Amino acid sequence: MALLLPRIYLASRSPRRRELLKQIGVGFEVLLFREHGLRGRDLDETPHADEGPDAYVTRVAKEKAEAGWQRAVQRGLPRHPVLAADTTVCLRDKIFGKPADRADAIAMLRELSGREHRVLTAVVLQFDSTVDAILNENVVRFRALEDAEIAQYVDTGEPFDKAGGYAIQGRAAAFIPEILGSYTGVMGLPLYETASLLRKFQSRSG
Repeated sequence: MALLLPRIYLASRSPRRRELLKQIGVGFEVLLFREHGLRGRDLDETPHADEGPDAYVTRVAKEKAEAGWQRAVQRGLPRHPVLAADTTVCLRDKIFGKPADRADAIAMLRELSGREHRVLTAVVLQFDSTVDAILNENVVRFRALEDAEIAQYVDTGEPFDKAGGYAIQGRAAAFIPEILGSYTGVMGLPLYETASLLRKFQSRSG
């Protein structure tokens, strides 16, 4: 049975998040930003000094939601909640963002090779001054990777817009013997937690 969820704005360019929302029957409109609109002056994704991965990913997701809400208000759009999410990969307290270039992607995958790491996705829903957030945590184990297969994978181009330099739903699935947690959370939008936030909003708004 389809979920009865409110219509929302999605403050994300990610096609994966769009497909995941469609999977659970959520009606949404994508908030279109200027090029680099969520990156440049609207949002600085540089970790703060002494900011751990959990706090970092939650802060960035909240800032994305706030930026999206402000854009919707400025444009005079109909009032709907704004959903935003952010995903980060971390090895202990080291945060792995999106690789800057080929060498960076190779270095990330070498560090993850043969080890377990955490994938954190924060999901935030904002309406006016009300902000609800939830953090999804997963453990992903990589098998040992050879340098040649890392280079071959990086040359596909898949790592370059992905935190940690890989996509579990893509070719990197061959590197991962085990995950503990939410597959959709590793993809970038944990559906159980997202549906919970939306139900909470729906019950509160009547």
